[in-house]
Amino acid sequence: MERMAILFEEIKKILPHRYPFLLIDRVLEVEADKKIKAIKNVTGNEPFFQGHFPHHAVMPGVLIVEAMAQAGAICLLVEREVKGTLVFAGIEKAKFRKPVVPGDTITFEVEVLNLKKRFCKLHGKAFVDGTMVAEATFSSALAEM
Repeated sequence: MERMAILFEEIKKILPHRYPFLLIDRVLEVEADKKIKAIKNVTGNEPFFQGHFPHHAVMPGVLIVEAMAQAGAICLLVEREVKGTLVFAGIEKAKFRKPVVPGDTITFEVEVLNLKKRFCKLHGKAFVDGTMVAEATFSSALAEM
């Protein structure tokens, strides 16, 4: 079943992440266990810009991959009532094609490639203004918290 927009307050009910590490602002569309499209509005007030880099702000690639994973977690958890969260089990084929800077809105498109009871493999792409800025294949495991 496809579901449209999930707003920030509902995202906080799905993911355990909080400021400054909650990196998804809105879900545009989601098909549970299959695919998701979500966004992050990048502002100059992000705490990581203080050190990365003070005179030329660039969003760290590792946080772009983390945001992809958070979108993937929403896709997998949106219709489940589980105690726990998804954690990285592996990252492969990560490519960063263009810097993400303050003022950009990143659109994440994440697809579930393989899903087992406690393990999944996903592929994510990040776009700014229709141009792919990053992509990665990553694995996640359900960790009981």
